[in-house]
Amino acid sequence: MATLDLSRISKSFGEAKVLHDIDLAIADKEFVVFVGPSGCGKSTLLRIVAGLEEATSGEIFIDGQEVSRAHPVDRGISMVFQSYALYPHLSVYENIAFPLRVAKLEKAALDAKVQEAARILQLTDKLKLKPGQLSGGQRQRVAIGRSIVRQPKVFLFDEPLSNLDAALRGEMRVELSRLHRELNATMVYVTHDQVEAMTMADRIVVLNGGRVEQFGSPMELYHHPATRFVATFIGQPNMNLIPAQVLGTEPGGLAVELPGGARMVLPVEAGGAASGDAVEIGIRPEDLRLGGDLSLHVEVLERLGGSAVTYGTEPGGGRFCAMLPGDAPIHEGETLALGVAPEAVHVFDGGGRVMRRLRAPALVA
Repeated sequence: MATLDLSRISKSFGEAKVLHDIDLAIADKEFVVFVGPSGCGKSTLLRIVAGLEEATSGEIFIDGQEVSRAHPVDRGISMVFQSYALYPHLSVYENIAFPLRVAKLEKAALDAKVQEAARILQLTDKLKLKPGQLSGGQRQRVAIGRSIVRQPKVFLFDEPLSNLDAALRGEMRVELSRLHRELNATMVYVTHDQVEAMTMADRIVVLNGGRVEQFGSPMELYHHPATRFVATFIGQPNMNLIPAQVLGTEPGGLAVELPGGARMVLPVEAGGAASGDAVEIGIRPEDLRLGGDLSLHVEVLERLGGSAVTYGTEPGGGRFCAMLPGDAPIHEGETLALGVAPEAVHVFDGGGRVMRRLRAPALVA
């Protein structure tokens, strides 16, 4: 397969600049996911890599060769779209074989490639069927098979699971991860779904407003978000954010006061923060436990079996969520006392940047 390097990629549509100096280095055989909210530029960036859009400025290198102005066919890439784009009158076999017939590949070699793609995608018994006789997940596999037979250097996926129902999306996430291992291929995948990003990626590119907020492994982004945006985008349910006021520094770190008067000493460096400054603290719902100095007025309770997700407000009136044991003795309408380990709390300065920890939590690979 191949490496993929982007150097200072920018894109403007008239006066509107949608990508700002994107620099990325994607390793050989890596599965990288571009993730972010609608309008962040992730699909535009993928289309620029594919050659379907032209960058306003910057360079693209595949396996060390510049392809910035190369035709899509000459880039050694293959793209799977959100829509399956299958020919309804052709069989599964002929849909997969189509790019090979266009290339006028000899019959025996064509058949061998189609049969191998069908084996990898578990479609061997479906080769004689038409797309209309297949499920959504099977049709998406046919579209992927059409990419596999081309043996590209880089596979590109543009939200390929968004048309599937929740159960099929879960199955296809597993299928794509298995496919990546079997093909040992370089893959770039675009999604707005952070669950897809967390479960499939070797590394994730978090995009916001056409800029890279952070590029790292799923657990690096979860445990060590660089910004408030990354912290709240990665993780489900979303991280709680509570306004706080700096009281000063102590040997254990930064002392802050929360709405309602709760006081915490958090193991972060003060940086330029001084007494009286406003900061935000971030707490993941799954890090909260029953008993402590924090409070949550429960408005909605969802019991999911192994866990109970509570939604409500904290003393300052902000939205607050806690994920507690499924059999926890809690009820809607009551106020819970909650606690959290100081090491699990993130602190964000006025610019939304995370404040450096004095001691970092363990990072799971």
